[in-house]
Amino acid sequence: MSRVFSLSGPEMLFLAHCLAVVAAVRLGLTLLSYNKVRRVVTRLDASAPAGIGDLRRVAWGVAAAARLVPGASCLTQALSGQYLLARQGNASKIRIGIERDTGTELKAHAWLVSGDHIVLGGSLGRFTHLVDHGQ
Repeated sequence: MSRVFSLSGPEMLFLAHCLAVVAAVRLGLTLLSYNKVRRVVTRLDASAPAGIGDLRRVAWGVAAAARLVPGASCLTQALSGQYLLARQGNASKIRIGIERDTGTELKAHAWLVSGDHIVLGGSLGRFTHLVDHGQ
């Protein structure tokens, strides 16, 4: 909590915006389907490549906000990040995969990818890529 008070005014506002987006996406995924939430996110015109500074800022804001929203899964975070980038006109996609060699248990994971950069979700290493969604 002490870190929050050390943030600048613009950083606090951005974090509050991220918190609102993550909470809204989480609620949307609870009440609606993934496809309906994804349609809202991808409705924005986003075709420009994002700069590394924008990617880092969104990754920081979403990850910090997700710690405060119960049940903010990797999919919630990826959709939230995609929305925030799209609001800036920056293109991204959500990559969904499953973990290899888990026996009978299926473990899925979602990443936010922009260009050649993984923005949210960590390494793709032990996962098999299934599908990409986004711009």
